Amino acid sequence: MSEISLDDIKHVVQDDMKDFEKKFRDSMKSKVMLLDKIMSYIVKRNGKQMRPMFVFLSAHLAGEVNDSTQRGAALIELLHTATLVHDDVVDDSDYRRGMFSINALWKNKIAVLVGDYLLSKGLLLSINNGDFHLLKIVSNAVREMSEGELLQIEKARNLNITEEIYFEIIRQKTASLIASCCAVGVASVSSDETLIERAKLFGEKIGMAFQVKDDLFDYETSEMIGKPVGIDIKERKMTLPLIYALNKTSWLEKKRIMFIIKNQTHKSAKVREVLQFVRESGGIEYTRAVMEKFRTEAYAFLDEFPDSIYKKALRDLVDYTIARKH
Repeated sequence: MSEISLDDIKHVVQDDMKDFEKKFRDSMKSKVMLLDKIMSYIVKRNGKQMRPMFVFLSAHLAGEVNDSTQRGAALIELLHTATLVHDDVVDDSDYRRGMFSINALWKNKIAVLVGDYLLSKGLLLSINNGDFHLLKIVSNAVREMSEGELLQIEKARNLNITEEIYFEIIRQKTASLIASCCAVGVASVSSDETLIERAKLFGEKIGMAFQVKDDLFDYETSEMIGKPVGIDIKERKMTLPLIYALNKTSWLEKKRIMFIIKNQTHKSAKVREVLQFVRESGGIEYTRAVMEKFRTEAYAFLDEFPDSIYKKALRDLVDYTIARKH
């Protein structure tokens, strides 16, 4: 497979993206100087802009991008940015995408209020323009993301996460947002519920593949991806390679590995022991196979749409998700 560039995929909707960037900046403006300063900072640090890209590409599958599509993309960015600002407060995180987090620069109190402000801006953008169908889709995704986070916290305390629970957590935490991007794109140009649901399921499958790929990074060499391995183990996160390996081993070995995860992850040698255990148990191969299954399922939902450059770009986006190195 040839190397897929995100810029090549983005190029297909570059005019939509340019319009979006301007409208998104305008939607963030405030008369309060401190707030305006923080909004400018948020816009400046915006990352790959995958979410609006999903919205525009999906919209083109079923019609022509319009003002409602643009507002839908802005709504998702506003609500998602609000959740990220709040997440950084919850996690006591000083960095986001290599830049200082809002709470690191302006303290927690301001960060929480900024998150609330972004949330209200998103809600008002939809309400003032009558985009209630889009607001319903995105609000459901935000609810699912919160539930997924809380389910993970609840289960992580005892480290008793089954494969079934793991898939539910990543569906809610990660896949629901990408699913809402694709659903909003189609819903902004079509009222066909079948098409909207198809786009949503496509987004969900690519979101699942994305998170499974992320979980694989923890077990791959740091030279390949430029980050140290074993981070998830140190943080006692139960991801698919580890869940699979623990299910395949003897009761005694499982007890030993669980003891390390609960009590000894501060020791590098012990973390390496767990990594080795997962690799030898076939956890990596199994997880790659699961990721490929999600890719195939994503293709199947996408194949129901007519052929176009936008469909090809979305197919490339699926492949990019699987092939990416970071």
